[in-house]
Amino acid sequence: MKILWLSAITCNGNAHSFLNYPYLERFLDDFEFIYHPIIDSLYTIEEVISTNIECDILILEGAISFEFNKIDIPIFNIIERYSKIVRKIVTVGSCATFGGIFRDGEYKDTTGLHFNKDIKLTRFANLYKNSISISGCPVHPEILVNTLYAIKSTMNIELDEFLRPKEFFAYTVHNGCTRNEYFEYKVDNHIFGKKEGCMFYEHGCQAPYTNGSCNKILWNEVNSKTRAGVPCMGCTQPDFPKQNLFETKKNMGIPQHLPLGVNKRTYLTLAGITKAFNIKRLEEDIF
Repeated sequence: MKILWLSAITCNGNAHSFLNYPYLERFLDDFEFIYHPIIDSLYTIEEVISTNIECDILILEGAISFEFNKIDIPIFNIIERYSKIVRKIVTVGSCATFGGIFRDGEYKDTTGLHFNKDIKLTRFANLYKNSISISGCPVHPEILVNTLYAIKSTMNIELDEFLRPKEFFAYTVHNGCTRNEYFEYKVDNHIFGKKEGCMFYEHGCQAPYTNGSCNKILWNEVNSKTRAGVPCMGCTQPDFPKQNLFETKKNMGIPQHLPLGVNKRTYLTLAGITKAFNIKRLEEDIF
């Protein structure tokens, strides 16, 4: 199966993340890049642009804009041309999916392929049914590879409202976090890097309302941000990146943003109950 990896307005972070896939050689036995910005490919980007080369999947990395050209050709033209050839279009990274950090860059009207933050765009609407989004900054290489194999095997991939595979985005980063017991009893961590304590109540951890599998499919099969003692930054979400990432915004002591699916009344009830607990085992190593 042939893949075209097209870079738009990007830092190439997703292309580099892909190189960390531990079974890359085996992957390259099953897939072939007609072009990749880092890996040796069959064709140059000039050849890809000047000729319609046969391929099955178009991977788009980076945000797009009418003002951005690739070798003097608008990126929109290249996407439109190859969309008529490929079986699937896969946006990799939050920039290609939602616009990401480049929304505030030098190019005007910079967005993702189908979304500007959480707003669905009408351009390329004809490509919507053939598109899959894998958000993240950067994407997890195993999620990308598993999605590509699902496409290759013609599996039915169930998608969420942002075209992300539900297998990886139907739950939150909070699911699987090793700090969940500290979260339940409202024991916060005040020192980054420590193994004890939750970082939701004071340090802006966005894991309870961020769709992703970072604590289920570990990075390099070893770790995640929260396991390493760093708050989740919500990099898979439409509004990434946010300001004041390491600060929990509160209204009268209540976090402004509550965990997904939890209303304010329920949260206050649970918070009142947990305050009645005094578990020294959880608090003795925090400070």
